[in-house]
Amino acid sequence: MTVAFFSGKGRRIGVALGAVSAGLLVLSACDKPTPLATVTVGDNSVSTEAACYNDGKALKESEYKSCLNKEAEKTVKVAMDDKVHFGVDPTIADHGWTLFINGQQAEQEPYKKTYRSIPGSAFFSSQTGETADKTQVSVVETKGKDLVGIWHFELKKTD
Repeated sequence: MTVAFFSGKGRRIGVALGAVSAGLLVLSACDKPTPLATVTVGDNSVSTEAACYNDGKALKESEYKSCLNKEAEKTVKVAMDDKVHFGVDPTIADHGWTLFINGQQAEQEPYKKTYRSIPGSAFFSSQTGETADKTQVSVVETKGKDLVGIWHFELKKTD
């Protein structure tokens, strides 16, 4: 003789609680998405999550040095006379952000607004006067002297 340990209603409640618990477990295993950085040229807009990010805390020097050498996954085509528009989440702007070009810091003071525009020609001329066909631009979130996050974009020169 078998005995039902739970009534039909009890089994349904048990199954529902199990499903909710499993769902919460799956969600807790997910990483929180990083803030986004966006580059827009004309009507072409590309956004990306950070290549390196430590939930708003400073990256170790070894982390950010290797991260600055990572290749960009997102590419935007830019003509020399285009305006390149950079946009960042407000959390990035609150700390401040700066641009790195080909892994080198391009400006000294962090920018504290969510949006800025720079002429396309600024990204393709080198110190020797030669023009490059592509340039890696990194948006780097700073917090004082610390680097907090790095977002990469490749700008590809068009005619």
